[in-house]
Order: sequence, then structure tokens, then C-alpha cells
Amino acid sequence: MSRPSSSSSGTADSGAPTVAASSTASAASVQQPRRSRNPLARIPFGAQVMLGLGLGLVLGFIARDTDAAWLTATLTTIGKIFVQLLYLVVPPLVFAALVVSITNLRGVAGAARLAGKTLLWFAGTALIAVTIGIVIGALTSPGNGFDTSKLSKSDIPQHTGSWLDFLTGMIPSNPIDAFSGSGKVLQIVFIAIVVGIAAIKVGKKADPFISFTRSLLEIVQKALWWVIRLSPLGVLGLIGKSVASYGWNLLAPLATFTVDVYVGCAIVLFVVYPILLSVVAKVNPVKFFTGAWAALQLAFVSRSSVGTMPVTQRVVTRLGVPEAYASFAVPLGATTKMDGCAGVYPALGAIFVANAYGVHLGVKEYLLIVVCSVIGSAATAGLTGALVMLTLTLSTLGLPLEGVALLLGIDAMLDMMRTMTNVAGQAVVPILVSASEKTLDRAKFDTAGRRALDVPDDIEFEAAGDRDGAAEKELQPA
Repeated sequence: MSRPSSSSSGTADSGAPTVAASSTASAASVQQPRRSRNPLARIPFGAQVMLGLGLGLVLGFIARDTDAAWLTATLTTIGKIFVQLLYLVVPPLVFAALVVSITNLRGVAGAARLAGKTLLWFAGTALIAVTIGIVIGALTSPGNGFDTSKLSKSDIPQHTGSWLDFLTGMIPSNPIDAFSGSGKVLQIVFIAIVVGIAAIKVGKKADPFISFTRSLLEIVQKALWWVIRLSPLGVLGLIGKSVASYGWNLLAPLATFTVDVYVGCAIVLFVVYPILLSVVAKVNPVKFFTGAWAALQLAFVSRSSVGTMPVTQRVVTRLGVPEAYASFAVPLGATTKMDGCAGVYPALGAIFVANAYGVHLGVKEYLLIVVCSVIGSAATAGLTGALVMLTLTLSTLGLPLEGVALLLGIDAMLDMMRTMTNVAGQAVVPILVSASEKTLDRAKFDTAGRRALDVPDDIEFEAAGDRDGAAEKELQPA
């Protein structure tokens, strides 16, 4: 169909625009993101987060230096509410995302092969991450000279991880109980996997349930966007509370350990992943970081892989990973793929505790650390942080569990970098697998790598246009 001539198209003088011009204007208006009248919305989300971070540091030091208990309490409350809101959406989000992701693989050729490759890459990158943590810890001995007499019995964690707890804790006593606590994400993962596989086996009779679960996922994701918008306030409260409570008094003795964690995560994030992307997937790592920036920055401030999961899934699909596969790999990774929390950190934490208590670690102990990190990474489960993983490692090595309390004060500062590393790995692995399957859309990867998404406006707008029926077609090799 030819384009209408200028004489037949509507003009301002005629005052009667044609249907074609009207349709074009309508389409253009639909394609443009909605502009908010809120002046704050004009500030890039990343700038809002950095503003919250800076203000949190300032208010934290003011509260500490002036002994302003009310300010410390206010910062603590703000951070606590933000974390509680994240925990509120986690149970339905994890369940719905995993069920939908598993059922999305119905009829997909090679689904078992895709799942197997994904798990192998999860384990392989975890092995690299824990090895980096061991090497850095062995070279720096972060716990040497640390005064363990500072440890108060009230600081010792009441709940610690063990292999028995890990194995028995996967299966809930009843479904309702699994959704009743923030620390039971692994039980929800177990239920979701069972339900997802059962839905596939049932066949067409399960279609109403699958449709309901898809709708539930959309609703929960919408609620999560609202929580994400509060991230600047959340990071203000979390950082402010940490500074007000601990300041430099606790950070200074743990400076070596803190630097070790950040350096170890940075090596995984900016050296290991780019090498894998360049050599295995043969893509430009700079374009990856540009395209994935929205998920990485949100992970840094929210300290939640599960809370970041919808954003991670969106940026992964924008980077050319088939939507049907991304909807499986990203939710699975958000609950089991933790190179920061389950790789670098427990290795350094175990070495720190061993140094602090004067315990010698040999080859056998280092191998046990590797086994714990590669096999037990699911124990971190998205929002439970690295505490369970660290206690799991310490109990396996026979190290004093009281040593965990030495690191609790700075955990919030460390968790930001750990979670950012986790989410980066959760985005890298689907790209590696898709490239090996020749289903990675390299044109989309290059296009997405030119401009970073801004969270949450760009992602929310683009998610509204998700294609539902084209997912399986994208899994065909290019």
C-alpha cells in the first residue's frame, strides 16, 4: 500500500486530519513512554539511587556524631520497611515465576539439554568464583590479628546453617507453612518445581491454572515495580542505619576483609564474565554491561536477587536471549546462582574466621569450601543473604560458628557488591547457553547494548508490550 500524498493527508489548515494521519499519530503516541508530571520522575532512576546513597551516608554520620537516637531510629525504620516490602512480594513472585518458567518449556525442543547446560554453567562459574575467593584469602589472610575478645555472646546468631537443615528444610511440612516465612524461599522453589512439572504432565487440563499463574505473576511484578520505585529511600535508610550503628569503628578492623570481598567480586564481575562473554559467546562485554545496567544497579541497592529478577529477565531478553528460555533460566538463577554470596564470600569468610581463631586450613579444608560453594549455593535462596551459606561452610569445616558475628556489622555494605555479582552471573549464563545453542539474537544484543534501560520506567513500559505467542519461535536456532 502506497503512502498517501501530501494533498490527501490532513493538515493544520484544513482542520480535518485523515484517518491515516490520525492512525499514525495514535501509533506514535502509543509507542512513546508516558511522561509523568512528577518532577522527581524526570531525574534518572540511577541518579535518584545515588542521591539516596549519599544522603544516607551524611545522615548516618550525623546521627552517629551527634548521638541522635531519633535519627538512627528513623533511618532504621525506613530501611526495615523497604526490606519488609521486598519480602512481602517474594513468596508469590518466586512461586509464579518458577511455575511459569517451567511450563514455558512445554513443547520446546531440547528443553532438557537447555536445563542441563544452564546448571553446568551455574556450577562452573561458581567454581571459578570460589577459587578466586580462596586465592585472595590465602594471599591476604584477612583475619590475622583480629581481636576475637570483642565478640559478645548476644551477637552470636541463634540460627545457623547445616547440611541436615539444608536438606530437610527443602521440603515444607505443608504448603501454607512454606509461604509464611521470609527464610523459606527454598521450600517455595521446591513446591514450584513440583507444581510446574506436574502441570506439564497434566496437559491441556492444566491450562486454566497456568493462565491464572501467568496473571498472578503480572500482578506481583506490577506491585514489585512500586517497591522498586522506593529503592532510593530504601538505600538511604539501610546505609544510614549501618553508618549510624557502626561507623568506622567496626569497618577499620575489617578493612582487609571488606576490600577482599569487593576485589574478589570485581574480578568475577569485570574479568571472568567479560572473558566468558568474549570467548564463549563471542559478544562485546561492554554492550552487555550497558544493556544489563538496569538490573545491576537495582541489585546493588536492593540487595535482593529475587527482587531484581523481573528486571534481570527483561534485560536478558533485550540482549537477545529467547524469551521462553530466559523465563526459565533467570528465575532459576535468582534462587540458586550466587557467585557473590555463595562463591567469593563464604570462601573469604571461612578463611577470615580461621585466621581470627588461629585455625590452620589445609588442602582438604579448601576443597571442602569448594564443595560447599558449588553444591550448597541454593541455600542462599535469593533473599536469605549469605549468612546461611557462611554458617553452612563453617559447620562443614568445623570452624567456630561464633565467627559469623564478627562479620554481621558490615554485612549490609558487603551484600550490595555480592548481590550485584550474583545478578550479573544470572544474566551472563543465559547468554552463554543461548550462544552455544545458536539461538542468541546478536542484532538485538548489539542494539540493546547501545543504551542502558532506566529502572523502572523503561522496563515497565517495555514489559507491557511483551509478546506471548512468539516465545517458542525464538528458540529456533538462528
